[in-house]
Amino acid sequence: MNRFLYSVLLYIVLPFVPLKLWWRGIKQPAYRQYWRERFGFYDKSFYAKKSVKSVIWLHCVSVGETRAAEPLIKALQTQYPHHQILLTHTTPTGRETSEQLFGDGVLRVYLPYDLPFAVQRFLTHFQPKIGLLMETELWFNLIATCKKSHIPLLLLNARLSEKSAKGYGKLGKLVSEGLQNLDAIAAQTVVDATRLQILGARNVQVFGNLKFDVKPPADAYEKGLKLRALLGKKIVFLAASTREGEESLILEAIRDLNILTIVVPRHPQRFDEVAQLLKDVNSKFVRRSQLATPIDETVQIVLGDSMGELFSYYAACDFTFVGGSLLKFGGQNLIEPAIMGKPILIGEHTYNFADASKNALMLGAAIQVTCVEDLREKIQYLRDNSEARANMQQASLQFSQASTGATLRTMEMIETHLFKSI
Repeated sequence: MNRFLYSVLLYIVLPFVPLKLWWRGIKQPAYRQYWRERFGFYDKSFYAKKSVKSVIWLHCVSVGETRAAEPLIKALQTQYPHHQILLTHTTPTGRETSEQLFGDGVLRVYLPYDLPFAVQRFLTHFQPKIGLLMETELWFNLIATCKKSHIPLLLLNARLSEKSAKGYGKLGKLVSEGLQNLDAIAAQTVVDATRLQILGARNVQVFGNLKFDVKPPADAYEKGLKLRALLGKKIVFLAASTREGEESLILEAIRDLNILTIVVPRHPQRFDEVAQLLKDVNSKFVRRSQLATPIDETVQIVLGDSMGELFSYYAACDFTFVGGSLLKFGGQNLIEPAIMGKPILIGEHTYNFADASKNALMLGAAIQVTCVEDLREKIQYLRDNSEARANMQQASLQFSQASTGATLRTMEMIETHLFKSI
């Protein structure tokens, strides 16, 4: 496929895009807000703000990328106080997360769809001095337009699973040209770098994972202790960032284990869905959003239906399972519980964090489970073995602390290309 055909296909689906936004807005009304930005139309007030400072633009699709970019964004704000940081997102939850983390300290808008006219409007409006794409965001018209406009564009914290590499490989020239038009790529691991190079990427360096440099909010431990005080005396097991279908498997694994389980779905639009599941199976549960006094001893589940509290949930628990890995979703971020020094359980499907998972297992920070029965067995083991929990806590801290430094290396790369553009 070439870029012309790619663009034609995008124009074909264009009439259906408003319908998709409307449909998604049924469950998540935020999709109906700021919809003009998705086509490259931005509030004129941004011109006044933009004219004061040169713009450093960073694209973070959703929650995970936004949180991963936090140490980098703070470093950019410190090192370049006379530049304006512009964050672009694709999902409302990503946008909400940036509001929680950075408030008015950054500008935030939606990145437009990868249509030539929309991309050109975006770049003309904000005129960024440099563009930074997080993880695996390859938008080929965006890349080409940045190249034509002499805007340096870097792919940071890049990762590429085997499955994604095969998918991109089928697009041939479109992908190879897109990768070659990037000014630099900072890959998380040697494996990621190799896969990108096989697809045609040049100027690839291995910098590690920015997520290891994320710091918990200053009040995370304090909030976690306050939450723990409301949870009673039972061992607390946290099922974090669970995905569709995993909650029912976790409920099966914890049945009659005499522990308190906190279930935190990955996506907030699923909070009510999981609440209904808990009602259907007659689990005694309370919502975190309604938890103000110590819970009754008969409560089995706390539904984590709050945003921005994941570090506090980790602080409050004795050990955790990281979701997206029991079923074939590729796994969610196991680095955050490691930073908090927690024993970690993960499933078999961890390709989103393959290198980190491998190292965590090797160092004893994590235990891998293969099925529901295995998960149940490991939960029982950690419930009953305080010494094992203590050893894994220490291993988690060592694992997270030994893997820092990606932010510093990335900042050096950004500085090189930013000053080329000035």
